[in-house]
Amino acid sequence: MELLIQQLFNGLTIGSVYSLVALGLTLVYGILHIPNFAHGALYMVGAYVTLTMMVQGGFHYLLAIVISILVVGLISVLMERVVFHPLRDSTPIQHKVAAIGVLLFLEALAHYIWGADYQQMPTPYGQVVKVFDLTFTMQRILIVVTAIVVMILLYLFLKKTYTGATIIAMSQNREGAYLVGINANKVAMLTFFIAGALAAIGASLTSPINLVFPSMGHLVILKAFVIIIIGGMGSVPGAILGGYILGFSESLGATYLFSDYKDLIAFVLLVIILTVKPQGIFAKGGV
Repeated sequence: MELLIQQLFNGLTIGSVYSLVALGLTLVYGILHIPNFAHGALYMVGAYVTLTMMVQGGFHYLLAIVISILVVGLISVLMERVVFHPLRDSTPIQHKVAAIGVLLFLEALAHYIWGADYQQMPTPYGQVVKVFDLTFTMQRILIVVTAIVVMILLYLFLKKTYTGATIIAMSQNREGAYLVGINANKVAMLTFFIAGALAAIGASLTSPINLVFPSMGHLVILKAFVIIIIGGMGSVPGAILGGYILGFSESLGATYLFSDYKDLIAFVLLVIILTVKPQGIFAKGGV
């Protein structure tokens, strides 16, 4: 029983990170209606910025995360202005090629600045907490709590503010949003900033229990795509639910089935869910 509870908590931890990354991806898809393959590179840059601020800048972990949020958010906005905005009237394949180009550029830049070696991010929250026979680390608890708080704040922002309502309007009906006077450029820039911030938070939270390296975003972004397809393309609730479904499935699957192939669970789950419900859990999509 203790093992099951332990693995459920591990699944909650993994699912929290997956949900944060998938949320940024699904918000961008809701605005542009294209998959942003460069989102994984933003995740990677977020980890490196936090690591650099802590190790070389001497900043506290939490302050380093704030700096990472700002830096990656601005890089994401710059990506939208320089790459995607000029291609707004182009074919979807051109957007995809451009996104892959940004991904390769950011990875090459990371190689040049930080090198190809694996690095470990320090954390002031490495303490171990024991509850009965269960063992948790403060870092994992921080991941779960922070992710849940961020997702609640994002939901309130989207549902309770005028600015959030413009993002929802753009994702549901772009032409209608234009007609009622919504500034599409501002909405796109804000959405990309939020997406970059979510990627930076997810990477900064999980890096102390993993490793930081230039290609660290590859597997995460593949799984994020699986999540938003499972949950429904462009759906915020779907991204959150899909992230936790995948997190629990990987944790329990690696423990009770096969640990060597746990990364395949995402794609097996994708096939199963789409066989039952091809349109995803939240069929209509939209925020």
